[in-house]
Amino acid sequence: MMAAEREQLDFWSFVDLARRRLGDEFGFPHPLATRLLLTLNRASAIVTYDLESTVHRPRGHSWAAFRLLFVTWLAGPLEPGRAAALAGMTRAAVSNLVKSLVAEGTLARTPGGRDGRSALLSLTEDGRRVMLETFAAHNERERRWADVLTDAEQHILIMLLDKLIAGREAFDARERS
Repeated sequence: MMAAEREQLDFWSFVDLARRRLGDEFGFPHPLATRLLLTLNRASAIVTYDLESTVHRPRGHSWAAFRLLFVTWLAGPLEPGRAAALAGMTRAAVSNLVKSLVAEGTLARTPGGRDGRSALLSLTEDGRRVMLETFAAHNERERRWADVLTDAEQHILIMLLDKLIAGREAFDARERS
């Protein structure tokens, strides 16, 4: 590929290039699987970046902080390990976030009842107010994304993604837990 051609690549022409080169040049037999996962990852990255940059960063939070506050808001009080699992994060990431969220006054960390080392995370009153305000903006942005699809298409996409996720058990996929 010439330098000028490389400079003209966008995401979709790169996906086509990957399909051709991986199949024709290298002989990999599953180009549709590659295209599916490239597209899925790109869609997830675009939506996540949009939500973080338009809703969460202007309010002083990262995407990770929002996820932790969100699960604690809806399911809390939670032990940090359980919050990590629900938010799709590592325990170490939650531990690091807890410090800053406690310092800003949106999250409380109190001793748990199991033993001297356990803790419970819950939102403070200020944290509940922040989440109500933040989620109103977040949910409106979600609606704008989802409105690109009809209600039927949204249900079909959810069904297909659920099927993709449920199928992970067939090949021992790894995930954070």
